[in-house]
Amino acid sequence: MKSKADLILHPVRMQIVQTLAGGQQFTVHDIALRLPDVPQATLYRHLNKLVNGGVIETVAQNQVRGAIEKVYALASDGMISAQEFAESSKEEKMGVFIQFVSGVINNFGEYLNQDTVDFVKDGVTFRQAEMHMNDEEFQEFAQGLAKVFSKVMNNEPREDRKKRKITTIIIPKVKKERIENDLPN
Repeated sequence: MKSKADLILHPVRMQIVQTLAGGQQFTVHDIALRLPDVPQATLYRHLNKLVNGGVIETVAQNQVRGAIEKVYALASDGMISAQEFAESSKEEKMGVFIQFVSGVINNFGEYLNQDTVDFVKDGVTFRQAEMHMNDEEFQEFAQGLAKVFSKVMNNEPREDRKKRKITTIIIPKVKKERIENDLPN
């Protein structure tokens, strides 16, 4: 699992994987249109790493002006499965999480390093909220989020659309047993 996570969680490769999420199938040209900040040579290099690592696969080939154009999609067993993650060690899980959070920090740093930033206009937010839900309420909440995401997940790039990264991290509160000495008299 660790080697697969190392492969996927590289910033450019993560963008490629996210572009192909949701059953999308794209050519290199299509992916390049969705990732205009990634130089073409870099895109090809990282696509090859993902193909060689079994994360993405060629699902079709088209003849275009005498050349073969490949169509890529996520491989059915290319991503880290829930079972692989569950069976990984605590250290491996923490390593994957640290890589993920580092990518989020990197994205925020890139945003801040622009010549002009406008949190309000750009819709930049980050917050943490605690909510009390039983398992059934949480499942309903998670399904609602998935439904909201699915409405815009596969929007095509256009002049009037700005690409935005939305990150969710859900961590249940750890119940700590109170030690008798900690209780007030």
